[in-house]
Amino acid sequence: MATTDLSAVQFDDRGLVPAIVQDATSGEVLMLAWMNEESLGLTLERKLTWFWSRSRKELWNKGATSGNLQHVADVLYDCDGDALVVKVHADGPACHTGERTCFYRSLGGEV
Repeated sequence: MATTDLSAVQFDDRGLVPAIVQDATSGEVLMLAWMNEESLGLTLERKLTWFWSRSRKELWNKGATSGNLQHVADVLYDCDGDALVVKVHADGPACHTGERTCFYRSLGGEV
C-alpha cells in the first residue's frame, strides 16, 4: 500500500464508498461491501477488512465472529476515486452462506 492519504477517495453523500473484495492470489471477486472513512482507516491500519453495515448502521470486522478473516494485501482506488478494490488473503469463505464468494449464482448462464 503506497499511501494512506484518504483525500483521493470520493465518498458519496452518505459518506460511503463501494469496496470490491478480491482474492489477492486468484483475482476472484469475493464480495462487495461498503466502507466509510473510519472503516477504510481501520482496514489500512490493521490490515484486516472493516466495513460499514448500511442495515445495522455500525462498523463490522469481516470474520470477527466466523473466524473467516480477510488479511489485506493491497487497497486500490479507481480513476475517479469513487470505488475501491481490496485485495485479500482470506482465512475462509467470504459469504455468510458458506460459499467461498458471494457471487456464486448466475442470472443467464455462460456467455
